[in-house]
Amino acid sequence: MNEAPAPRRRLHTWLRILLPALLIVAWLGAAGAGGPLFGRISEVSTNDQTSFLPASAESTQVQEALAGFLGDDELPAIVVAAADRELDADDLAALESLAADVADLPVVVEASPLIPSEDGQAAQLVAVLDASDDAPEPAEAVAAVRAAVAAAGLPAGLVVEVTGPAGFTADIAEAFSGIDGILLLVALAAVLVILIVVYRSPLLPILVLSTSVAALSLAILVVFSLAQAGILTLSGQTQGILFILVVGAATDYGLLYTARFREALGEERSAWRATVRAWRGSFEPILASGGTVIAGLLCLLLSDLVSNQQLGPVASIGIGAAILAGLTMLPALLLAFGRVAFWPVAPTPERPRLADPERGLWGRVARLVDRRARATWIVTALLLGAGAVGVVQLQADGVPSSEFVVGESEARDGQALLGEHFPGGTGTPAYVLVDEADADAAAEVVADVDGVDGVAITSEDSSSGSIPVPTPPGPAFADAEPTVVDGRVLLQATLADAPDSDAAQDTILALRDAVHAESEGSLVGGTTAAALDTNVTSTHDRALIIPIVLVVIAVILALLLRSIVAAVLLLLTTVLSFGTALGVGALILHALGIPAMDPSVPLFAFVFLVALGVDYNIFLMTRVREEVARRGHREGVLTGLRVTGGVITSAGVVLAATFAALGVIPVLFLLQLAIIVALGVLIDTTIVRSLLVPALALEIGPRTWWPSKLARERVGAGR
Repeated sequence: MNEAPAPRRRLHTWLRILLPALLIVAWLGAAGAGGPLFGRISEVSTNDQTSFLPASAESTQVQEALAGFLGDDELPAIVVAAADRELDADDLAALESLAADVADLPVVVEASPLIPSEDGQAAQLVAVLDASDDAPEPAEAVAAVRAAVAAAGLPAGLVVEVTGPAGFTADIAEAFSGIDGILLLVALAAVLVILIVVYRSPLLPILVLSTSVAALSLAILVVFSLAQAGILTLSGQTQGILFILVVGAATDYGLLYTARFREALGEERSAWRATVRAWRGSFEPILASGGTVIAGLLCLLLSDLVSNQQLGPVASIGIGAAILAGLTMLPALLLAFGRVAFWPVAPTPERPRLADPERGLWGRVARLVDRRARATWIVTALLLGAGAVGVVQLQADGVPSSEFVVGESEARDGQALLGEHFPGGTGTPAYVLVDEADADAAAEVVADVDGVDGVAITSEDSSSGSIPVPTPPGPAFADAEPTVVDGRVLLQATLADAPDSDAAQDTILALRDAVHAESEGSLVGGTTAAALDTNVTSTHDRALIIPIVLVVIAVILALLLRSIVAAVLLLLTTVLSFGTALGVGALILHALGIPAMDPSVPLFAFVFLVALGVDYNIFLMTRVREEVARRGHREGVLTGLRVTGGVITSAGVVLAATFAALGVIPVLFLLQLAIIVALGVLIDTTIVRSLLVPALALEIGPRTWWPSKLARERVGAGR
């Protein structure tokens, strides 16, 4: 009498077939549309550092004004030649011939004459490259200059390097060249191996990884479209983080859903009922975990650095795609394959588990935590605190641009060669923007600043403002016809020290003090000033954004778990885990001889580790809360630990492996981020989530859930 009518049963049957089929087809379409863009995303990516200047900084205002003096779309390259002897007539003749060859290159707008050094052992020329939209990429233009050098047949003993802003841009582009292929292949290969070990099944890892690739394809499709429309600004490092974050997060969500689905198959004969049950159990933690990560990432919009701002929405789009894939594509695939996905050992009601969680590894961990809860949390907290002491070795106040590329860099070698024979700032001047009436007085002030080797005015007498006419300060400016834009002139100060050195930044600070006192409204910018402003802004962003992220995540946790105590507990343990990762990471980097760090590295590492660490907190505690409601506090905590221990640890290993893959890109920022985040994720999933949090929950007892009704359980019964 209670049987459903036949038409309704048929409707349900068709729904069970059509719904997963439509989802799979839709995701195949998204992958088909986004997949071809993997190799093209670099077309809408830029590594031009001027695109990421602090929005309100003095150097940004100067950068915006430079076009009127120097013209748009020009990028200087410096060709420096040196020998361990004084250059003779043959050397100079060969270099003059090289200078003519460089000047004749189609990518060169103009070139300066050959400029010998005072010691007679070196010479240089400045080649202004065409950087307009329809010109070759800077990397190609620099490659053409370097090819001309290689083909010049220079005398033995001459060392010639191409450096300057164009040289560094080319080397950075070369460092990022593998981001579309090598990075993704390494990450996917690492994840595939881990999944095969975890699942011991040939098919299931492919299904999970296919979901991750589809999520990444969708994310790339959206990001590419927005970047092409000029809505987003994409950099090489943001691109790399997007790839890693989507693959890691989508795989983590896939692991969570798969664990629930396998558990449901052990209790249900119908794959459809197992799917419904697994989806209901996974929906809240996956959505809450992904939402927490997105909320943390969007806090980066508060940054004054465009590079930080843009990472927030770009990475959030990726996490959104990972959530969508984890809740739609993977359930559809597993429903379609059913128990076959777990072959050769598929769970059934007769054989629900591959191993008894009471007797396996996590059963032993749960018994340890149960018997020695207080000792467990005290010892683990002390160990984590000891690791966090390494933070005193942290030197996150900036990295010289010459160290940005790990490994060989011709631009870095060239800058060192330049500094041996010429003022360190040759070819990369500090720009001083002053009122025309104050030009003479300002030039004298600039020339008197320690660390300034010379000053020139951007003059209409030169063939291009990009290569200024060297003019002594003071009344001699009357002999030149300076370029005047909106009543202001541009002075170019050559610094005595390398433009990316601490000494050069100190000179910029002194220069600003002196010029501001002489000429109201004057501005000092240029490459060194931009690096200084970027470091100052990054430090400010770090102090601003980190507390906001903590507050946002605390509110989300409190709402999700309906408990203030649990939210504070989880947040404090996550912060402790981050401190340990940062401290141990700083010690590792110091031992590797690369202690200097961009100020943005700790900020990015914090956002990723705290947001992703809370992910694992949510995976654990939502299940614990579910079990506590059924079994009581003590048994609920231990059951939650036993059933989630394997999946959380597997997810952590996957995410750590994907972030470690960033190390294959020879960029210092990404290498440091890879070390700290991978280390932090492993600490979080193997120590914090497995020992510290469960032990603290047992120590606190049912009060962990205050003020929810679960806190009303009698403490004796709960423990």
